[in-house]
Amino acid sequence: MRASTTRPVFQPCSRLHELSAEEAALYAQLDPQKIPQHVAIIMDGNGRWAGKRALKRFLGHQQGAESVQFVVETASRINLPFITLYAFSLENNLRRPKSEVNFLMKLLRSYLVGNVKRMNDNNVRMEYIGRICELPSEVQDTMQWASEATARNTGTTLTLALNYGSRSEIVDAARKILTDLIAEAHQRGCSLEDLIQVDGLEARLDEHHISGALYTAHMPDPDLVIRTSGEQRISNFLLWQIAYSEIFITDRLWPDFRGIHLLEAIQNYQKRERRFGGLGETFTDEDLDALEPAAEVAEEIVTELTPKQLAPR
Repeated sequence: MRASTTRPVFQPCSRLHELSAEEAALYAQLDPQKIPQHVAIIMDGNGRWAGKRALKRFLGHQQGAESVQFVVETASRINLPFITLYAFSLENNLRRPKSEVNFLMKLLRSYLVGNVKRMNDNNVRMEYIGRICELPSEVQDTMQWASEATARNTGTTLTLALNYGSRSEIVDAARKILTDLIAEAHQRGCSLEDLIQVDGLEARLDEHHISGALYTAHMPDPDLVIRTSGEQRISNFLLWQIAYSEIFITDRLWPDFRGIHLLEAIQNYQKRERRFGGLGETFTDEDLDALEPAAEVAEEIVTELTPKQLAPR
């Protein structure tokens, strides 16, 4: 599912006075000019949170839903343009017990119905990515209602990844590109092969085309990915989009995650130097001159890799 292509332009507004005293103190240490444009969060640990308290798993999911709103409200107050939450994966849908999946669908509907007013009060716009068409129809209806009810908001865009898997997203993007090419060939009255030969395959399929066919084509790639619960894996989340994202992992379980912890992650992010494959701003010509010549490095490598003869006994 792709979000609507017509949306209000992001309009930051001053709501820092709504931060808690603890949040405001931490925000004062941040550089407002270096707030990420897009933060993506892998929300993990609901079940473990419940298990540590000898509670049923569904209570962990309920508490996790509360965390969503706390974090989103803080994001909106600091003018974070995009926040994407990994709420429900394709694998969850296929591999979790049916009773748990059904509960999560009911929880989603309850969350949307119960929080649309708070979203509007915080100028938050709701969107979704994933294979939404495979969710129950009543869930889709509620999602559509919440999206339309918040569509005119101009602040933070909250995107829920639902029935989402990054590999399936890339497959869907490839299918869309191919379908569009076939439709264009049909419109021109030629074969697909002839159409591609006119401009060349490189002009018809590159990184730009794939990015434009993804669910997230309307938003910037994440600057920062946060994963809760201490797990050190990506879990099939935005694999294409996070090629150069900074990753922040916390042991804190998602139901315990709050706005202050989002600010802590951003503070850590701001201390990093993003190089995007380059050398970075702090790397000078003097550093380059001091590098060992490539030929000498190659010779050292060959020397190290060459088997040494055993000394005679």
